[in-house]
Amino acid sequence: MIEAINLTKLYGGIAVLNISSIIISEGESFGLVGNNGAGKTTFFRLILDLIEASSGEVRIDDKKIARRDDWKSKTGSFLDESFLIDFLTPEEYFNFTGRVYGKSEGDVTAFLESMKEFFNGEILGSKKLIRDLSKGNQKKTGIAAALLCDPQILILDEPFTALDPTSQIRLKRILNELKVNKNITMLISSHDLNHVTEVCGRIVVLEKGLVVKDIHTTQDTLKELESYFAV
Repeated sequence: MIEAINLTKLYGGIAVLNISSIIISEGESFGLVGNNGAGKTTFFRLILDLIEASSGEVRIDDKKIARRDDWKSKTGSFLDESFLIDFLTPEEYFNFTGRVYGKSEGDVTAFLESMKEFFNGEILGSKKLIRDLSKGNQKKTGIAAALLCDPQILILDEPFTALDPTSQIRLKRILNELKVNKNITMLISSHDLNHVTEVCGRIVVLEKGLVVKDIHTTQDTLKELESYFAV
């Protein structure tokens, strides 16, 4: 379980996030939507302890996450290209990530084999450094590295951006299979309302750092969200 309690983040005295309470249950697929500047990435960075809250706290399994490391071994995340070690090839990066999480060479090889369809022949064997890959292929690399640790918690910020339509469909399939087969807790932000409603069972809308909607996904959710953002 992930819990945010009286969580705020201020920059220059201005609150960019102000969440009194959010609880994300184990195995829940949690979508986060909002316009630019709504606070989505700030929220994810606070959950990952990448920045310090101005007040309040985030707890995982009822323990504060700030300045603790034990929760990190079960958490996979990719927010942006800064998560990548871009002077490595994808193969080198996956092997490094595997060692960090205690995976054997065989584990890494088997995982990469399982990702071949998602990679579509564009990631492995190119001999390119990560920084020389396209934005879409950098994103594929980061998402795959987040999955490599076999996480119990997965946090992805705008994972569908820069992916081609085929890769978007394949990623949705991967995420939905993880949700069903591994009971993984997923936190996914997206500007694309179609994608997030197809993957997430619950969707929270942020506006100027505040929670303005918290809804469970139904067949009418997409229309409800489109109506809200069309105003």
